[in-house]
Amino acid sequence: MASETPHFIGAWLESSRVGIVEFDRDWNSETPPAIGLIPEVSTSLAVELAPRGIVGSLYGYYYDEQREEFNFIYPLSHGTDFGASHDPVYVAGEFNRWGEAIGNPIWRLDPDVIDNQQVLRWRGKADRFLYSGIQSFKFVTSEHIWLPVPDYAPNIILDTVGNHNRAILPDRLGRQMWQFSASKAFELSSLPLIEIEGCIGPKPLALGNFFYELKTDLPLGAHVKGQETVFRIFAPRASAVTLCTSETSHSQVYEYHLQRLKVDDEVPCVWEITIYQNMHGWRYWYLLDGIRDGAGAFDPDARVLDPYALACVSREGPGIVVAHECISKSKHYKTPHWQDLIIAEAHVRDLAAKAPVVATEAERRGFTGLTKVVESPHFYLTNLGVNCVELQPIQQCDSVTQEEYHWGYMTTNYFAPSSTLSLDPDRASGIQELQTLIEAFHKRGLAVILDVVYNHVGVPEHLLKIDRIYYATVDRAGHLMNWSGCGNDLRARSAMAKRLIIDSCSHLITVYGVDGFRFDLAELLGVDVLCDVALALQKVKPDVVLIAEPWSFRGHIAGALRDTPWSSWNDGYRNFLKEYVLTLGKSESLEYYLKGSPWYFAKWPAQSVNYTESHDDRTWIDAITENPDFNGYNPTANDIRRTHLMAAVLFMSLGIPMLSSGQDFLRSKYGINNTYLRGDINALDYSRLEKYLPTHAYFTEWIDFRKGHLGKLLRLYSRPEEGFFTAFHGPDGKSLTLLYNTNLTHGAVRLLFAINPTFNATVISLSEVVTQLGGWQQLADEERFHIPKHGAQRLVESNLHVPAMSCTLWLQEL
Repeated sequence: MASETPHFIGAWLESSRVGIVEFDRDWNSETPPAIGLIPEVSTSLAVELAPRGIVGSLYGYYYDEQREEFNFIYPLSHGTDFGASHDPVYVAGEFNRWGEAIGNPIWRLDPDVIDNQQVLRWRGKADRFLYSGIQSFKFVTSEHIWLPVPDYAPNIILDTVGNHNRAILPDRLGRQMWQFSASKAFELSSLPLIEIEGCIGPKPLALGNFFYELKTDLPLGAHVKGQETVFRIFAPRASAVTLCTSETSHSQVYEYHLQRLKVDDEVPCVWEITIYQNMHGWRYWYLLDGIRDGAGAFDPDARVLDPYALACVSREGPGIVVAHECISKSKHYKTPHWQDLIIAEAHVRDLAAKAPVVATEAERRGFTGLTKVVESPHFYLTNLGVNCVELQPIQQCDSVTQEEYHWGYMTTNYFAPSSTLSLDPDRASGIQELQTLIEAFHKRGLAVILDVVYNHVGVPEHLLKIDRIYYATVDRAGHLMNWSGCGNDLRARSAMAKRLIIDSCSHLITVYGVDGFRFDLAELLGVDVLCDVALALQKVKPDVVLIAEPWSFRGHIAGALRDTPWSSWNDGYRNFLKEYVLTLGKSESLEYYLKGSPWYFAKWPAQSVNYTESHDDRTWIDAITENPDFNGYNPTANDIRRTHLMAAVLFMSLGIPMLSSGQDFLRSKYGINNTYLRGDINALDYSRLEKYLPTHAYFTEWIDFRKGHLGKLLRLYSRPEEGFFTAFHGPDGKSLTLLYNTNLTHGAVRLLFAINPTFNATVISLSEVVTQLGGWQQLADEERFHIPKHGAQRLVESNLHVPAMSCTLWLQEL
């Protein structure tokens, strides 16, 4: 064949019988490419041009030669990254001056169906796209949310600042992809190589989107029924699965070969065996075999922990068979409404390590020690006044020893309580210990949210050993993606990965009584997966609390979550408030955050989780201290005053306020930025509570106010109407006075909050809307809350004097 023959890039299956081959440019020969299989199999292949929907979904565009039309395509299957209401989507690029296309009906994509696939499509004259060389483009919503380019897109192009866009490639307009159809299904466990006559090759046959949609509704894991125990595992590409069992960790090992289940015409993906014995308490693991080379190679000697194991001995396994009837169900607890939540983020060991209770060292390392802390009369979080605790991960992680300190963000099993937080993991004691802990929190009036990590997996990578291709996000070359920073991102859009997320969260709700979840690096899961998870979990627990960490190293989806049931950690709030107390922020931005980050970030108030410190990075006091090296262990007077100003803003902001445990007594990590392995530094030093008692008291007073009847103006269910707020900005551009319930639509009470973070006093001019309706009572300043004497009111002057580094809160009851 001539030298200009296109280069063969790769091939993949779109179904068990139909595949696609792709070239580096259009195949313009009248004769379709000659496709062969190695080794040859007894099946014939029919070859034709690939369906336009497949080409458009992959590249984002294609050229319709017959109509002489250019088409831009955004698929609505296999995951979308914008809200459930599907805001209008536009195509923007060099050809229409990018942002100028937003809102322009000429560039809007319309709903359509191509090759039985739901898509959004734009089509129009092709001239400007065919003869202008390589042009970059991207899809964007009417809310100015730029939809991310999928990792698998073959036409990714970077702009000068590193943004990922798509490229229109003039030599790839639709004829670069061809479809072949086989007379019988391919065997997933031993796919052939593909060769193209006249092209350098052969190349492996990869698996397309149909593979990630393979699923089963059968119960997975180990299930005891009387004197029978059924083991099932989902492993679509395995050629053999062996179950290994032992009665104890050191007793004889028995091996059983599982059989692949065949259901009608479905691709067989589930392996099963029934052992006629009640195996409650037995240990078990799997060995999986399959192809031995390439991106999806199996390791037949690797001991694989069942992803549905309800308990496990260690990060390596083995799993422990637990009869469901031996696990008690959780007691009902009425979770507070989202808008009423006040959250404290905490770590099991950090709370228990130095708490003033009688407990052994082993107990302080886990669930049992923290239970004693929670049940003690002077439990710190109860005295602080929060009504919800967000526990850092408590699922099985990759800690090597019981003594090793671990934040828990490297999960190896999603059902089992962490063995390193359990007193006797060999006997699955963590199940009852975690149940007891959560019940203790509930008895103290605290809801429990769990921090869960479904965006990547820990070591050993058990899920990836079951099927690396199915469970991991890989690029077109088969290399693991690393947008999590941990090297093995989970393919959450795979049907059984999504089911695993839903099943494990449902288990944590029904068995342990968990009230909600905070999803780590939720951006990596995708908006569509998060919506499906929310829908499923709300059926299990209608009032389940769902919070996303809406970013990853790939991007940010808080705006895309506006039309979903998810709330988000507000990193903009966190960053701004640190700047504001250091006089680096503007009063206009403060007004935005006090109002609950409306418009782009939050569609309803509780959709914004407002915080200034979490487990990540430096503590608040270390970040803002005047001391060198970010060491706030001995804070200055200004450090403390700025902390009080932060607390006032935090609790006067619409949204869900969240503290990091110890923040109220100026917890310091000596300026160290990342302490994920430093249990000695992370453990709460309760002596600081007494040392900085005025600051702790200040936080508790604000929390009491926020939870009380006057705080209802801050605990709004829906976005307040225009006219609820009135803002008055100081002449310095930093200070602000904000009036709440200006229009009296939320009762006959109004609040007035004034703040000045600068070193200079200022005067803020107020309008008659503040002064004309009667007297005000001062409730708080930057040092303390006041209890006004009955009838003690005074007029707030039209020119309000606000001292340096101060704040005041006023109440007007009409």
